[in-house]
Order: sequence, then C-alpha cells, then structure tokens
Amino acid sequence: MCFDWGPGEMLLCETTFNKKDKSETAPSCPFIYIVRKDADVYSQILRKLFNESHGIFVGLQRIEEELTGKSRKAQLVRVSKNYRSVIRACMEEMHQVAVAAKDPVSGRQFSSQVSILSAMELIWNLCEILFIEVAPAGPLLLHLLDWVRLHVCEVDSLSADVLGSDNPSKHDSFWNLVTVLVLQGRLDEARQMLSKEADANPPSAGMCRILGDLMRTMPILSPGNTQTLTELELKWQHWREECERHLQDSTFAASPRLESLCKIMLGDEATLLEHKELLSNWYHFLVTRLLYSNPTVKPIDLHFYAQVSDIALSNWWFVAHLTDLLDHCRLLQSHNLYFGSNMREFLLLEYASGLFAHHSLWQLGVDYFDYCPELGRVSLELHIERIPLNTEQKALKVLRICEQRQMTEQVRSICKILAMKAVRNNRLGSALSWSIRAKDAAFATLVSDRFLRDYCERGCFSDLDLIDNLGPAMMLSDRLTFLGKYREFHRLYGEKRFGDAASLLLSLMTSQIAPRSFWMTLLTDALPLLEQKQVIFSAEQTYELMRCLEDLASGRPGCGEPDAQRLQDDDIETTKVEMLRLALARNLAQAIIREGSLEGS
Repeated sequence: MCFDWGPGEMLLCETTFNKKDKSETAPSCPFIYIVRKDADVYSQILRKLFNESHGIFVGLQRIEEELTGKSRKAQLVRVSKNYRSVIRACMEEMHQVAVAAKDPVSGRQFSSQVSILSAMELIWNLCEILFIEVAPAGPLLLHLLDWVRLHVCEVDSLSADVLGSDNPSKHDSFWNLVTVLVLQGRLDEARQMLSKEADANPPSAGMCRILGDLMRTMPILSPGNTQTLTELELKWQHWREECERHLQDSTFAASPRLESLCKIMLGDEATLLEHKELLSNWYHFLVTRLLYSNPTVKPIDLHFYAQVSDIALSNWWFVAHLTDLLDHCRLLQSHNLYFGSNMREFLLLEYASGLFAHHSLWQLGVDYFDYCPELGRVSLELHIERIPLNTEQKALKVLRICEQRQMTEQVRSICKILAMKAVRNNRLGSALSWSIRAKDAAFATLVSDRFLRDYCERGCFSDLDLIDNLGPAMMLSDRLTFLGKYREFHRLYGEKRFGDAASLLLSLMTSQIAPRSFWMTLLTDALPLLEQKQVIFSAEQTYELMRCLEDLASGRPGCGEPDAQRLQDDDIETTKVEMLRLALARNLAQAIIREGSLEGS
C-alpha cells in the first residue's frame, strides 16, 4: 500500500479495494482514496475564526517596531484578548449550531468542535496570565481564580437552581453548591449560603458563624491593597493556624459537612480528592490547592503546567497564533529548529500551507508567508504556482500578489497560462496582452501569426485599440513588430499618406521582418499604390518590389522560409502575379520618365 501527499494537504492512497464493489480488481486499475488533513478550513464557522484572526495577526506584525516598555506589554495583552474574543465568538456560534442540529452525527461533530475551541481558549487564557501579563505573585492567584470562574461556569446555573427553590438549605444540591463556591474561592457567596443554613437549622448556627468568620478574614492580596507579600504571608499563616485550631478543638465535629469545608480551606489534599467530582478538571484542582496552600505562588512555579500546546485544530491555527504572540513577548528566541527556521516560523508555515488548500482562504495565507523571513518567500512561490486559475478575476488577484513581491518567474508563468486560455477561446486581443505582459517572445509570435491569419481570412483586424497602442512592446518579437508596423501601414494608407505608406511597406519586405508567407499579401496591398495617378514608388523602390515578386514566384527559398512552389500551381495566385508584374512594369516606366524629367530640368 502506497501513500503520498497530493496537492492541497491531501493524503493519496492507491489501493485495489473498492467500497462499492467488493469483487477483486485488477492491479492495472487501482482506486485512489483521499484523506484530507485540512478539514477545518471547510467549516463556515471556523472560516470566520481564520478571517478575523488574520487581521489581528497582521496588525501585530505591523506595530511590532512601535512597541516599547509598558505600552508594549499593554498592546500585547490587548492583542491576546482580541484573539480570545474571536475564539469565544466562534465557540458560542458553534454551540448554537450544535444545539440546533437535527442530525445526531452532525450534532456530535459540532459539540466536539465546541470542546476543542473551549480548550483552546482555556489554554490561551492561562498563557496570557503567565507569559503575557506576567502577573506578579499575589495578583497571579486572583487572575487564576478569574480564569477558573470563567471556564467552570456550571456553578452559576447550580446557584440559580438552588436559590430559586422555596427552601434553599433543604435543596438536594445545597451542600454541593456551598462546596463548589469554596473550591472556587467565592467565599462571600459561600458565607451567604451558610447564613441560610444557620437560619433554617439553629443548632448549627454557631458553627456556621465561626466558619463564616474564617471565610471573611482569609487574607487575599486584592488589586487596591498596598500590603507587601511578606505581610500577606504572615497574616495568612496566622489565619491558617486559627483554622487548624478549630479543627483540633473539634469545633465542627457535630457537622461533617462544615468540617469538610474547613479542611478544604486548609488545602488538605485528601479532602480535595474526596470532592474530585466537583472539581471538574485538573486546572480547577490546581488553582484550588494553590489558593489554600500557596496563595503567593510565583509565575515561575507554574511554567511546567503550561506545556499544553498539543490541543489544536488540525490546521495549526492555535499553536501558530499563540506561538507568534509568545515570540513577540520574546519568550521563544532560543527555540531554533535544525533546518534553519525557528519554532514560530515553522508553525506559521504549516498553518499558511493549510490555508492554501482552500479556494478563498489562500489569500490569508499569503500574509503569513510574508512574515516568515527565512523560508516564507520560497514557500509562497511553491504554493502560489499550485493555485488553480479558474477565473480571470482570480488570476488577476494572484498576479497582483506576485507583482507586488517581484516574483518574476511566477508572473511570467501566470501570464502565459492566461494567454494560452485566451487563444483556446479565440480571444486574440487578450492572448496578445497576456503574452506581452509575460514577456514571452515565442508566444507573442504565435498570437501575432493568428492575428495575421485572421486578417487574411476576414480582410480586417480585430482589437485595433490594442494593436494601435503596442508602443515599445512590439519589439518583443519580430512577428509582433511586423504586426504593429503592418497595422501602421493601413493607418497611413487610410490617412492618404501614400508616400509614407509605400516606404513602410517596402521596408517590411526588404528588411526580412515580414514572414515570407505574407509577402503576396503585402505585394497585393501595393497594387492600389501602383495604380495611383501620382507616382508613389521610385524606380529603385519598384525594382525592389519586382525582385521580391520574382523571388516569391520562382519559389526560391529566402531566409529559411518554407518553399513557395504552391504559387505556380494556383491559378488565382498566378493571376495575381501577372497583375503585379504588369502594374510594376507600368509604374517603373512612369517612375523612370518622371525621374528623368526631374534630372533634365
């Protein structure tokens, strides 16, 4: 069995197995199956994530040079929050779609995406706290508590359910609610719940009051507080000793639930594990234990918890953008890879490659390649050559991108492809324009020949505006030069500038720029000039025309052109030759007489 990567992030598998027909198939007729690596780019909702985050990414790269000191940190935090708001918006929309899905399979797929987006936002938020805001000890724990409350929101619906009942303290989930509030550090709300228990159960009122006082006096470094970490640690140690004394004195012995809450507030690991069903995940357990055992934890002590970059969309969106942001925080300078790129660039290249697999998102990928200084240019050149140019509008977009980046070879290739398409559709003007833009002399010659052939068949030129305004572009090839000059001959003749028209016609033939197969047409064009009452061609010019006619009529090869023997067997051509000989002889006689008269006078 053979696997290979195909275009657009696809894995191609050649096999003799046919899903529809289980009969054996000859090896000479294999079946190709495609496994997509980039399925996420085809999700309508996730496309919004890609589009909106692209603007944030480009904005970050552009303001990088302006970021200094405190303003730098504030800007990076703002960028991080913008990324998270985009993730949450997509997550909410995906959740609505999952709820509304009528197909169970689709519903599960959308729910799975919601879980992934939720994990991404969770991890991003943690990295924002630890690495971007870089909260100092003390305030760090407050950020972590907010982080948990934001991502473990089941407690709010549980609180509404309990408080909405007729007798909250008798509700089945009352003690679960109080416990979760304590686990999340929401001690003011927990005290309010305990006051309801005290009112409903007078024997426990004293214990509820004591535990409530312990909750109220727990020292926490609030944002507006000016006390030092040393003062906080000292107060916290005294508070902890008071909690332990109440346990030793069996103050809560009559109420196992209250005693359990006191043990949680002491950070007792065994008690925390007993309530693991209320601790919905590892990070909830982590923050609760820190709150009640090490409230002045420093960011450096948490770094090992942030090794979580393995949760991501299959197209690298998460790790690419988060790594780029952390790189701007100057945290990843040492992470160089063995092939010359760094971690940031490697992930951005992978993400941009996935975008190029999509029919419209590829335009976003261009900017990601632009901001990869080592390998971005080469990667962009390789990917842009694989974009299918389905429409001229799309081709013009690709061409503009290449021209802006001086990608000369890609510009030439695209123009040639468009020129060939135009020729196949018999749009000669467009084909000539593209071949000139590609600076492709061979193709310009081919298109020019088609113009001349059409002229011979129809007696007139198409796309006159283009031919009349070739300018210096006509020097691209001899045939294009001839086409432009031949059209100029017709224009001079139409303006009755017969002398200039005659000189140009003769120069086209004697300079060998005109294709030999077109000589008869040029000589036929000379007939009206030869028949004018006024002598247009001088004797010397007439001799040149006669020589060209005889070369053509005798079938003598000239300048590598094909043999013209067919003229001798064609009655029409023979008649033309005789008419031209007669007209040239008459013009020669008139020219000699006229020139002799001028000399005699």
